[in-house]
Amino acid sequence: MSPELALYDSLLENCEVVMDEIYSRCYENMPNFGVKNKCFNDSLKKTAKKYLFKENNKPTSDEIKTFLIEIQAEDLFMAMACSNGNEHAWWEFDQNHRGYLERVSRHLARSEADAQDVVDTVYVELYGTRVVDGERVSKFASYSGKGSLRGWLRTIVWHSLVDLHRTSHDEVSLDEMTENLGEGLAHASFAEQNLGGEETMLDQITVDRYRKVTVSAIEDAFANLENHEKLLLLYYHVDNLKLREISRLVQEPESELRSWFQRKSVNREQNPDTKIHESTVMRWLEKTYGKVLKYFKNDLQNQAGLKSEEIGICMQLATKDLASSSLYRNLLKR
Repeated sequence: MSPELALYDSLLENCEVVMDEIYSRCYENMPNFGVKNKCFNDSLKKTAKKYLFKENNKPTSDEIKTFLIEIQAEDLFMAMACSNGNEHAWWEFDQNHRGYLERVSRHLARSEADAQDVVDTVYVELYGTRVVDGERVSKFASYSGKGSLRGWLRTIVWHSLVDLHRTSHDEVSLDEMTENLGEGLAHASFAEQNLGGEETMLDQITVDRYRKVTVSAIEDAFANLENHEKLLLLYYHVDNLKLREISRLVQEPESELRSWFQRKSVNREQNPDTKIHESTVMRWLEKTYGKVLKYFKNDLQNQAGLKSEEIGICMQLATKDLASSSLYRNLLKR
């Protein structure tokens, strides 16, 4: 470690009492968010290094403490919990900030439809659908606490509107296309598994050999899902409903999803009439993808007797098929 980095770490260690006090206040107000003391302090240190420890700037301990005290600590605490997928934090975020997101989107967008699309996109980005090294990456992870959460959210909305404007033009770069995949990335927790290196082209003989067992394993995985999980996948992948449209279905008196949610609410002492937001639907979908993946791999290993490399081939076939809604039509067979 360089002398400069050692100095920075030493200065931050002298401020840990202040960090612990900040954490204690946040934990007292949000005890169910699941944010650990060390993780929170590490985040504060990261922010301090980013904004204070610059070239030709050597802050004193008092300056660091003042900086830490001015951090939007509760906003950071909530953002970290949401990034980790904590359900209590997401409910709190929906309650306190969703209305603000909608107002900002309507104010900045050219139409109500654009505003709704931006809110959908922002929620998907905040929840995180991209998987890196087996970990889901949430946009919340980029929030430092330096400014208010709402100011940061306004910037996210603005960037999403810029991307939306770009996609409305005929000439769109490959990078822009990649950045604007939107809700199509929602099945990333199943489709973006590590297949052991770069994707390889499978010859037709290999495809024919493993296609049947792959389809059979997927159908068996679907068969093991509960009815509400099948409905979620059908609504999202076959009917192509957006997250907000599915959340509205839960409010319909005759909806099977509403009946399931009411039972879930009673079991968890929640109000069954609570409004369901996009983030909640996203969490339900992610859990469903996880179950499908688990049943799929178990079937290939235990029923078909495949080895790990053969399961990898089946994963490639399944991932390719996930690009089409036809795969999910198998849900209708069970």
